[in-house]
Amino acid sequence: MAQTAKSVLNDVFGYPEFRGHQQEIIAAAMAGRDTLVLQPTGGGKSLCYQIPALLGDGVALVVSPLIALMQDQVAALEQLGVDAAFLNSTLTSAQQRHVFEGLQNRRLKLLYIAPERLMQERTLEQLKACRVTLIAIDEAHCVSQWGHDFREDYLSLGELARHFPAVPRMALTATATKKARVDIVERLELADPAQFIAGFDRPNIRYLVQNKLDAKRQLLAFLSAYNGDAGIVYCMSRKKTEATAAWLVGEGFDALPYHAGLDATTRAENQHRFLNDDGVVIVATIAFGLGIDKPDVRFIAHLDLPKSLESYYQETGRAGRDGEPATAWMVYGLQDVVRLRQMIDASPANEAHKRSERVKLDTFLGWCEITGCRRRALLAYFDDVLDEDCGNCDVCLTPPEVFDGTEAAQKILSTVYRTGQRFGAVHVIDVLIGKSTDKVHQHRHDALSVFGIGSEYGNQQWRSILRQLVVSGFLSVDTGGYGALKLTEKSRPLLRGEVELSLRRDLLVAAKAKKPKRKGAVVAEEDQDLWEALRDCRKRLADENNVPPYVIFHDATLAQMVADKPKTPAALLEISGVGVTKLERYGPAFLEVVSLAEVEPGITA
Repeated sequence: MAQTAKSVLNDVFGYPEFRGHQQEIIAAAMAGRDTLVLQPTGGGKSLCYQIPALLGDGVALVVSPLIALMQDQVAALEQLGVDAAFLNSTLTSAQQRHVFEGLQNRRLKLLYIAPERLMQERTLEQLKACRVTLIAIDEAHCVSQWGHDFREDYLSLGELARHFPAVPRMALTATATKKARVDIVERLELADPAQFIAGFDRPNIRYLVQNKLDAKRQLLAFLSAYNGDAGIVYCMSRKKTEATAAWLVGEGFDALPYHAGLDATTRAENQHRFLNDDGVVIVATIAFGLGIDKPDVRFIAHLDLPKSLESYYQETGRAGRDGEPATAWMVYGLQDVVRLRQMIDASPANEAHKRSERVKLDTFLGWCEITGCRRRALLAYFDDVLDEDCGNCDVCLTPPEVFDGTEAAQKILSTVYRTGQRFGAVHVIDVLIGKSTDKVHQHRHDALSVFGIGSEYGNQQWRSILRQLVVSGFLSVDTGGYGALKLTEKSRPLLRGEVELSLRRDLLVAAKAKKPKRKGAVVAEEDQDLWEALRDCRKRLADENNVPPYVIFHDATLAQMVADKPKTPAALLEISGVGVTKLERYGPAFLEVVSLAEVEPGITA
């Protein structure tokens, strides 16, 4: 009997039903149609091209931007009994020959390949000699100049339409605005593609944003609820990732750094630890995470501000891929704003691109300062609609206090003006609160009428107000000089008292975050020994096969084993995530653990 998409889903992947648009996407690809697939992280995008690949009579090419992503996907497919391979710079000449032999004898069903390797003339000629049934372009937002992660290597992929004219192409991404989606279709030259746009909402992720006071102390307060959990801490610089990782180790966390400046061996070892061991915290630049499929990342923490809402959404989307509650926590302050604007102004990009980046940054800053539901505003940016407040962000959980900041704003603007619009935030605030410093005396600013007019607030409160004025466009920062504050046209009516201004009253102490309660993969106390025994069994098998534990089975699959306590192979096959190949390879070991627990409660594998 011929295989169907549903039978492959059941037998190979072990899932009982399709999710979202998966079935329609697969049908469109099988009918030879180009497709654009936008699904949130954890939404099952990879099945959309893996199942057509297994149903087709040939090989599917998967264009992927990162070596780690290729290796992760291929390892997972091999555990399912699927013949897959990747072509990248990590392979020896002999290994590359072996891959091409697999293509020539039509053994391989999926080949993962980087865009720059795929578009080499020799590679194209070799692939044209094979039967290519589908070309999937993963992380397709990388082709768009309006995307958050533009990559030059993706621009040439539009030529695939001419090299493989009869082969359907599928562009996939988790993050793209309406403008970026149009750009993807045009640049990849997709022919009247069927477009499948799923909602952007990740309801299991809690969004928390705090004013940056003492970033390390705030991070420690947040992490106090997550000791023993896997997570990622993002920093802007390589130096900061290493310093933060070392500091976290000193605080009792199993933390490792990751950035592009580390040697390849260290990067690979640290990534391996993160994927294979429980409770590892990676402190990284944005070089880490794209395509990482670890399902049980419980938190993402940002110690520095990302450059846009797209970047933030993409990075926070690496948490909670198993559907269980996770938290996206971030601190930011005025210095983040200044630094990002300096980076944009100093970049070699043309003025149109810089203008676009400034708009994105300003939009993100506005989101950071909102007093309404964060999730609704985040989804609205991607043209998605949430009908009611989410109840799972800091604004919903602890609505911010708002106060009339008109007079305070006028005091800051007057001080900036009276000091000549030549000084940064630190000096302006010193003058405001009447602080006698050498710099204040040097410029005789203690003789100004504005000296000490802001004594009702402390340094942190004034920094909060000043940040909000910069974000709101009443003040600009001279990014080309020394961060001098300058009045904008928008400030004139505020100074004249013609408009009123409401501001947020930021918390001035580090708040401890409450960890969201998990809704699944939690077992009853009497089943705890069985749960741990199954996890031990999974870890042993994962180590033997040199793959992360979740590649063997996800936590949700183990939790269902605990609940159902299957006694036969047929009963084990009924559990979501257990396919035919995994039943044959691992079924006996897990059935034995369940059987022993039934006979001798408390026994471990």
